[in-house]
Amino acid sequence: MMKNIKTINLWEGKFPTQSGLTGHQISDPDGVLELTNVTETELIIYSPDSSLNTGIATVICPGGAYAGLAITSQGHDFAIWLSSIGITGIVLKYRMPNGNKEIPLDDLQKAISYVRGNAASLGINENKIGVTGFSAGGHLAALASTLFSEVGLSNRPDFSILFYPVISMGRQTQSDTRKNLLGDNPSPETIEKYSCESQVLPNTPATLILVSDDDTVVNPVNSTLYYQALKQYDIPAALHVFPQGDHAWGIKGVNMFGGKFDYTEEMKSLIIRWIMRFATEYTCAVN
Repeated sequence: MMKNIKTINLWEGKFPTQSGLTGHQISDPDGVLELTNVTETELIIYSPDSSLNTGIATVICPGGAYAGLAITSQGHDFAIWLSSIGITGIVLKYRMPNGNKEIPLDDLQKAISYVRGNAASLGINENKIGVTGFSAGGHLAALASTLFSEVGLSNRPDFSILFYPVISMGRQTQSDTRKNLLGDNPSPETIEKYSCESQVLPNTPATLILVSDDDTVVNPVNSTLYYQALKQYDIPAALHVFPQGDHAWGIKGVNMFGGKFDYTEEMKSLIIRWIMRFATEYTCAVN
């Protein structure tokens, strides 16, 4: 199965916005942030075996407070698991904003458009392309679910899965995430625009949110704010608050502090049941 991996350089140097970062990316395989100084945008596509392929895909945004990427546990590991159950997992190595707040969303929207435009050759249903995000990557995935464009080749995700996401740039925000994306003194208008709970639309996609009640890094209230905003428009949504786990656990059940997340199998089951339900009921309702 691991032979079905493809890497795409998304912009090929033709960036719509420059980050100001220079030099090569910095790799620290043993650090919480495995990649920093990310200046190139790549998609690493993990395709399932053709005998398993459901046609569902999701673009995966690792966390890292917009300072770097925890790309293994919150990217590659999840993509490998998805491919084992017939879903194409597409890890997005997105550029760090370095004070240019448009950059991560530019990268994710370009990724969604690329996958949709190449769906047939990738073995993907163009109407079953979602986004998944972890922590700050969850904020990015929620931005893509609210600030999308359907003009031309749509960059609207068909569904979203958010793990312990940062949602608000207001009082409940994660301070490092906000500072790294918006700078030290963002205007009220910028805070509003990048607070995803304030940007939900009637056609924001169906969303699954997974969070731990004892998260010490990102206040779980971020997840409830987004869930409430979705329900104001009767958007299909599921919010699962696990009693334990703290922050930044991945599909292998270990959080950023080396602690164990006790609900890994339940979490996997929830994702499978929800995403397969989405693939039938929710897509029929939207399309």
